[in-house]
Amino acid sequence: MTIEFGREVCGFLPASERREWLVTNGIGGYASGTVAGLLTRRYHGLLIAALQPPLGRTLLLARFDETADYDGRRYNLFTERRADGSLVGHGYRHLERFRREGTVPVWAFTCADALLEKRVFMARGANTTYIHYTLRRAARPLTLHISAQCSHRDHHANTRAGDFALRSTPIADGLAVSVDGTTALYLRSDRASAEPSRRWSGEHLLQVEVERGLEPIDVHVTAGTFQVTLEAGQSCTFVASTEPEVDLDGEAAYTAQRDFEEGLLETAQWAESPIAPLVLAADQFVVRRNVEDTAGHTILAGYPWFSDWGRDTMISLP
Repeated sequence: MTIEFGREVCGFLPASERREWLVTNGIGGYASGTVAGLLTRRYHGLLIAALQPPLGRTLLLARFDETADYDGRRYNLFTERRADGSLVGHGYRHLERFRREGTVPVWAFTCADALLEKRVFMARGANTTYIHYTLRRAARPLTLHISAQCSHRDHHANTRAGDFALRSTPIADGLAVSVDGTTALYLRSDRASAEPSRRWSGEHLLQVEVERGLEPIDVHVTAGTFQVTLEAGQSCTFVASTEPEVDLDGEAAYTAQRDFEEGLLETAQWAESPIAPLVLAADQFVVRRNVEDTAGHTILAGYPWFSDWGRDTMISLP
């Protein structure tokens, strides 16, 4: 079963901001968001790292604000809801299609006659998120500008401007982001240039938190900007990780993820079954946990709120 949405959902914000995606790393960390690219929960972000696996879930990279320069025109590919409820960016207007390849969400943006694909997935067993772009079709070069919006908070919390001191430092292939003197995040790319920053963004509104009756205002820090020019058929990989050394080969990392999922389905003997998506979804709740220095596995009660809380896990199994 393939999950795929066309313009009727992607271009209609009330529908696309209510459809959410989730990818996980097998140790309690995750990335999540909406089809529209708009953050509507405090739990949305590109890297929510499990710093004490499977616990200690901390939002490190909230989002990439992308703009594309193509054929003399600039296209906003991001969408943000400001504190007063107004929208900026309106990137969903350029979202032609959204689909899922296994567990991997794929966005297809059109900029005139150019088609840019974006994939988000995580490395197994690591607090590492890959954001991979491919220019599938274009008559001329496309330049992608990305503003990395970072944070450093518990995923249940909210941030106010000045809550922590962030510093962004150039390193080989990207930036090292430190918070209160401790390096928390490495942002790297296989071909994009990087420029550090540490500017607090404006307040933005998390609409679902309004409905839940919780604090809905959050703030991020622009830790840096990236720029890359792509020709038709070319790709660019960005990696957000707590690890100082990561593989920047996005194609190889994506192949490893798909091989893992195909192997999982073969083991379950449901590779060609309509239940295959449920097999992949269920596996995301199985994570590694060390108990008294002994490696084992446990089952999370649910994303994004719960850890391996036995009572709720048993309730959910039926």
